[in-house]
Amino acid sequence: MDNNNSQNNSPQKPKFNIYWIYGLIFLGFIALQFIDFDGENESISWHRFEKEMLSTKKVDKLIVINKDLVEVYIQDEFIGDFDDIKTGMTGQNGPHFTFKIGSIENFERKLEEAQKDFNDEYYVAVSYETRKDILGEALGWIFPILILVAVWIFIFRKMGPGGGSSGGNIFSIGKSRAKLFDKEENNIKTNFDDVAGLEEAKVEISEIVEFLKNPTKYTDLGGKIPKGALLVGPPGTGKTLLAKAVAGEAEVPFFSLSGSDFVEMFVGVGASRVRDLFSQAKQKAPCIVFIDEIDAIGRARGRNANFGGNDERENTLNQLLTEMDGFDTNTGVIILAATNRADILDSALLRAGRFDRQVHVELPDLIEREAIFNVHLLPLKVKKNLDLSFLAKQTPGFSGADIANICNEAALIAARKNNKEVGRQDFLDAVDRIIGGLEKKNKIITKQEKRTIAYHEAGHATVSWMLEHAHPLIKVTIVPRGQALGAAWYLPKERQITTEEQIFDELCATMGGRAAEEIFFQKISTGALNDLEKVAKQAYAMTAYYGMSKKIGNRSFFDSSGNSEYQFQKPFSEKTAELIDDEVNLIIENSYTKAKQIIIDNKDKLKELAELLLEKEVIFTEDVERILGKRPFNHPEEEVLFAKTEDTENTNSQE
Repeated sequence: MDNNNSQNNSPQKPKFNIYWIYGLIFLGFIALQFIDFDGENESISWHRFEKEMLSTKKVDKLIVINKDLVEVYIQDEFIGDFDDIKTGMTGQNGPHFTFKIGSIENFERKLEEAQKDFNDEYYVAVSYETRKDILGEALGWIFPILILVAVWIFIFRKMGPGGGSSGGNIFSIGKSRAKLFDKEENNIKTNFDDVAGLEEAKVEISEIVEFLKNPTKYTDLGGKIPKGALLVGPPGTGKTLLAKAVAGEAEVPFFSLSGSDFVEMFVGVGASRVRDLFSQAKQKAPCIVFIDEIDAIGRARGRNANFGGNDERENTLNQLLTEMDGFDTNTGVIILAATNRADILDSALLRAGRFDRQVHVELPDLIEREAIFNVHLLPLKVKKNLDLSFLAKQTPGFSGADIANICNEAALIAARKNNKEVGRQDFLDAVDRIIGGLEKKNKIITKQEKRTIAYHEAGHATVSWMLEHAHPLIKVTIVPRGQALGAAWYLPKERQITTEEQIFDELCATMGGRAAEEIFFQKISTGALNDLEKVAKQAYAMTAYYGMSKKIGNRSFFDSSGNSEYQFQKPFSEKTAELIDDEVNLIIENSYTKAKQIIIDNKDKLKELAELLLEKEVIFTEDVERILGKRPFNHPEEEVLFAKTEDTENTNSQE
């Protein structure tokens, strides 16, 4: 056991890195500059050479190297007289000393003067040599080139896929970046059971998987496998998760990549990667290719805001269209793609034969949200009496990603409260946190500002309570959250179409805050900015999009194709634009007038509601019902939404 522990605790050796080799080569070149392969010789002065060697007749010969260095050779019998002789690699044969000279003429003159008193029997011979430092010259021009090459390789390794990982270099820049999921090599645990809701989408996708598993079931009847399926839906609805489930269910190779993986700064790279992707897919056929966010390359041609002569994105799209359904048919290769911008995709990409099916992945309805909650609550420790249907009703319009975020946020809130289990109130707080933002109870607000906020929110609550088609009220608070100083929580009804009366009632409820300020304080504030923005957009949509104006008539200027994104003029005349403005102003003024009338009729009740809000800071449906009376138009299905548990009552008493 001790030996095993010692082995486990022993430090791991660092992994080999190619940059170590580069560093050693660099240090080797530097070291070569300081190595003297001819041996180190003692450099002396002319004075010492003349007094100790030349005048004592111990010099054997002199060799002038490259007109600036003199090598001194001592006679063999006198070598022992000098302690500082360094023989180096050439042994005792020398040269033994060296010294520098300024010029040949000056050296020869001084040497002649030093030997003029010598007899003819002793005379130092001088020879001249020109030597080339081959290694030094080679390094002089090789070393800068090596540095440039190293920098070039380093830059292109970083530019390649993975930012310097294996295979990321200039020579593989045209290769596909698709990640291959194979049954034998990758263990993908996600399957259709992990995808809650989306039952209709799973039917169409699972049919493609079934065709790949058992093609004879369909081909015996003369059917052909669909060449592609496009997953369309808002962000967070589970398009990518559905593709992962396909990878887990299919017993065929699965290529996964993003639309942006085709885009590169070099011309022609995108088309090259498309060709390489389909070349790999053909070798693995039958297989599935999943392209996430295909709108990155699939945008309609001719609508690019960059008016360049050569559009790399369009070249990539053209190659993709050819590969999906051109002369060379890709038998057995099925394309799955996901986008939330199907309106901007090229029509050639959406035609039958390329994407035969468009699978709409919409926001989950009530039943689907309950199923999604059931999936995301599995890893959490929740209370036994938690009602999933209640949570599903509290989250209309939420996507699967939003619900996953709510479950995680509820667990964090429960842990912050030191609770052992996640309760119902934790989920309600999580919903408030995600919709409105974090509470800011310490934000400095004057008494007058707080009073204005209370009456503003009470105005929203009162008007919405008295209108038939307004959304049911859940709670009202004047505790600042995020950028808002106060908020009223409503529970939107899930409906597929909306009538003119319903939109108008929502406008009145939105204008209730501004109307309450004007009636009670005879002045208005900037607190209604968000309300006015929302009202203006809804009124404009009623007039210009939905045809709900008698003067405009049954006309809509909405462009579902998205082509108006790059148009420089409006689809209507200036006279129609003025008429739209007049109609929008009329709708807003009528809603404001109706909101003011409702507040005037219930002025005393609104004042009582606002004072209660100032006292408690947070009030709920039952508080509003106690003051304003039972909602005149309350529907039976709304009764369940307002049911409270003991947790909520405890929270009310604390606040």
